[in-house]
Amino acid sequence: MSATHSTRMLILGSGPAGLSAAIYGARAGLAPIVVQGMQPGGQLTITTDVENYPGFREVIQGPWLMEQMQAQAEHVGAQMMYDQIVDVDLSERPFRLRGDSGTLYVADTLVICTGAQAKWLGVEGEEHLQGKGVSACATCDGFFYRGKKVVVIGGGNTAVEEALYLTNHSHDVTLIHRRDSLRAEKILQQRLHAHPNIKVVWNKAVERFVGGGTPEGLVGVDLIDTVTGEKSHIPTDGGFVAIGHHPATELFADKLPLDEGYIVVEKGTTHTAIPGVFAAGDVTDKIYRQAVTAAGMGCMAALDVERFLQEQDFEELVEA
Repeated sequence: MSATHSTRMLILGSGPAGLSAAIYGARAGLAPIVVQGMQPGGQLTITTDVENYPGFREVIQGPWLMEQMQAQAEHVGAQMMYDQIVDVDLSERPFRLRGDSGTLYVADTLVICTGAQAKWLGVEGEEHLQGKGVSACATCDGFFYRGKKVVVIGGGNTAVEEALYLTNHSHDVTLIHRRDSLRAEKILQQRLHAHPNIKVVWNKAVERFVGGGTPEGLVGVDLIDTVTGEKSHIPTDGGFVAIGHHPATELFADKLPLDEGYIVVEKGTTHTAIPGVFAAGDVTDKIYRQAVTAAGMGCMAALDVERFLQEQDFEELVEA
């Protein structure tokens, strides 16, 4: 028979948002269960150097940071489950969720911290050189390219914002776009074209990220002209893929209001449209998407859960 776990607080996802919620929830005596999902530890487990998380003077490693967060959550009483939710029933409380292991989770409250994944190009060398010159987050990794040459791939708001941000560190930023016009907002385009340290390469698609050197790192990108088919090469130290993100909300597409795939929460809170269901981190954040903002939202979610359960307990006591 399949196992059943009941909890006052069920957390989906084990990145900074989920583990921060677990730490606060456990300290509040809620004995939270964390279903870790497909990528335990979240996106930071595929990030090497982390230099912008508060509290560490020296560069730290993303996987190490998530190991420490998980150890802290477990130390204060959170329970980790190596499982992935495949079915959700939010029609009534307690909520019922089933993992691909067959395990049933019955929860008084649910905190969704399933995160978002950067979209990648899927070209040769991209995966191999991630963390070695290829990145999907200029805010996270731009500092490491101070004084170096970088390229940004994309044509929307994210790509233009990343290119503008990178000028804080690099004097040579190239935006590569597969079309002959940008999709970004006009004001962002104006700022981009006015910047002396940014140039735009039109009608070019990245065919391959090229590695070299010892230790190996990105040394250039091979391009193909989307109109003529002509091939070319740009030497570069850093390549930033900025073609958007996929929030991991497939399970909730017909159960919660979404905005471009991101879960909608009440402004200034982590409350969703269903009482007792909360969302935190990148799964609801299309703007910042930083480890520290996700961790902050995880804290908010746990505090929202605690208040919600106190109110529910009080109402049940009055009715009794």
